[in-house]
Amino acid sequence: MFSGKTDELIRRLRRARIARQKVQVFKPAIDNRYAVEKVKSHAGNEFEAIPIECSADVLKNLDVDTSVVGIDEAQFFDAGIVDVAKQLADRGVRVIVAGLDMDFRGEPFGVMPVLMAIAERVDKLQAICMVCGEPASRTQRLVNGRPARYSDPVVIVGAAEMYEARCRQHHEVPRE
Repeated sequence: MFSGKTDELIRRLRRARIARQKVQVFKPAIDNRYAVEKVKSHAGNEFEAIPIECSADVLKNLDVDTSVVGIDEAQFFDAGIVDVAKQLADRGVRVIVAGLDMDFRGEPFGVMPVLMAIAERVDKLQAICMVCGEPASRTQRLVNGRPARYSDPVVIVGAAEMYEARCRQHHEVPRE
């Protein structure tokens, strides 16, 4: 979190629009932190989006003339999002996916490792560690100001009140 993933997604989608390409964006319905029908970055940038419950809803809501599809917070989707992305790419649709590759435990998060493996291009962004200021590749979940335990649920949607960026050295996940 806080590495600029959604900002980068929005930047690429805006460039596609400038190029007069038809763009559609999808986001998981459970991500209602900022706006229901928009992807919105922590920095405040936003782009209209269709909230969906499952990966099959991408194809159900896709307009025939869409040439660019954005998918935000892909780690929250079911495994079918991989086949959806493949189908779209095989049709010549440009698919731009943003999401966390690791959960708060520092382990692979949902379908992201598979999406990264099949992608033609992967840009892995890093945040800044909130402890030391070095590049951060981890997401620290905090519960009452303390690191969440390994046994805590993996999916809890939140923002700065619950998460912060950490480097490997300062990322903590107590086993109990």
